[in-house]
Amino acid sequence: MLPFLLFYLTIYGGAHAYLLSRTVRGFHLAAPCPAIFLVVSVFMVLAPILVRVLERSGMDGPARFVAHLGYLWMGFFFLFLSASLALDLVRGVLAAAGWLWQRDLMLPEARLLTLSICLALAASLYGFFEARSIRVERVTLHSAKLPKDVGRVRIVQISDVHLGIMFGKEGLRRVLDKVAELGPDLLLCTGDLVDGQMDGLGGRDEELSALHPPLGKFAVLGNHEVFAGVAPSVSFTRRSGFRLLRGEAVAVADFLTVAGVDDPALPRGAGEATEQALLASLPRDRFTILLKHRPTVEQQSRGLFDLQLSGHVHKGQIFPFNLITHLVYPVKMGLSGGGAGSLLYVSRGSGTWGPPLRVLAPPEVTVIDLLPAPR
Repeated sequence: MLPFLLFYLTIYGGAHAYLLSRTVRGFHLAAPCPAIFLVVSVFMVLAPILVRVLERSGMDGPARFVAHLGYLWMGFFFLFLSASLALDLVRGVLAAAGWLWQRDLMLPEARLLTLSICLALAASLYGFFEARSIRVERVTLHSAKLPKDVGRVRIVQISDVHLGIMFGKEGLRRVLDKVAELGPDLLLCTGDLVDGQMDGLGGRDEELSALHPPLGKFAVLGNHEVFAGVAPSVSFTRRSGFRLLRGEAVAVADFLTVAGVDDPALPRGAGEATEQALLASLPRDRFTILLKHRPTVEQQSRGLFDLQLSGHVHKGQIFPFNLITHLVYPVKMGLSGGGAGSLLYVSRGSGTWGPPLRVLAPPEVTVIDLLPAPR
């Protein structure tokens, strides 16, 4: 935790120092403005840490206020920083062109900062509403492993809901309404059902438990369940009506198996089977779905499952952060080939982490209609 905290303070704090100095210099701000901006910047950098302190002290109201203030600022700040860097590139191109043409094409610093702020505000407003507009992504798969008389099996996936102090009753209701409209036979959750703490979850388990798909509800743990505490996260998920799959598989029909593994943030227990060993033990004549929070397909697992469902990356959640997440997880959002006949589906996630914004990465509920292969 300490290395992550130092990394966070260095990167986020350093970015604030960079933009603060540029803003003061660009607008020629005199005292006391620099001091005021410094105090605000320090508070915003420390806000996520302060939220945790307030939560642990039982001060839910102040924690909620600081969380909304700090995370809204985080989203705006990232967009402001991105716009500033992009416009710096434009200024560099103009400077080079001006040197070639022997003309002054430089843009004033204040004008660039003003444009960056306006772009960030517009993108934040857009992102606030996009985060509340859940898309239904539809996939149709055919498999010879399904008997012809089965008809359609409707599977609905939710992922990365991040229930907690920022994404609560209203957000969950939007997700559950979409799920109910789709009428799933089977509901699957691919991790991060809860956020990094267990606050703000009163009654959410009862709302989730009201869903009763005929083939059941299954889930796996993500990395945020580890941050919130494994034991309370497990308890909440089970009270919500999900059967947790922790290195195990369940036959939900004569032709369908659902397997699930813990996120790598949880150390594998002694004697616990590896993912490959788990999948290799399953009958190959059943359609096998693997629930796995992170969108990585193990080389040894390819061909041992039919469809892997994952999430975790949120498509970056706020553009252009997706460029960074793609470097870590170079996978396509949606459906793609996993190799050796296996398929991978990566969800953008159904909720939000941190900033209640999504920019060019709308939340989704995924519906997968599984049908017998044409004969």
